[in-house]
This record gives sequence, C-alpha cells and structure tokens, in this order.
Amino acid sequence: MPLFEFRCLKCNDLFEILVMGKQDELDMRCPHCASEDFERVMSNTTYAMGGGTGQATKPAVQSRQCGAGSCTTVTLPGHAKD
Repeated sequence: MPLFEFRCLKCNDLFEILVMGKQDELDMRCPHCASEDFERVMSNTTYAMGGGTGQATKPAVQSRQCGAGSCTTVTLPGHAKD
C-alpha cells in the first residue's frame, strides 16, 4: 500500500494519497482547493529504530581480524528473529 505525496499546482498545498490496490478508483483532487492539477513529489523518509523499551537505538559495530584481513559485523537495532 504505497503512500504517494503530491503538490497542488493551483494552491501549492502538499497532500498524500494512499493507494490500496491497482483496481481501486481514486479521487485524485487537492483536498484544499479540489484542483485536479498537481504533481508528484519525492517524499522525505524518516524512521526510528528501537526506543522506549530499553532496546538499543544505534547500530553496534564489531571489528575483528579474519583470514582475509579485517572483518566488520554491524548489528542493527530492532526486532530480532528468535
């Protein structure tokens, strides 16, 4: 279910449209001025890992020597598969 972001060319308002499926008919209008003249914009992406539950919120980096020189393992915080 992609979420697309648009900018209205009439009033310059930014808005999002959630696409549930290919077969869905969408009301593609600016929610502010009802114009059908808009362009798709690149969305900013933000997310947080961990937090609030005592979990680590930063990646852990472990470097060691191995047969090919040095090896690095990066452990990302978040849900771990048990």
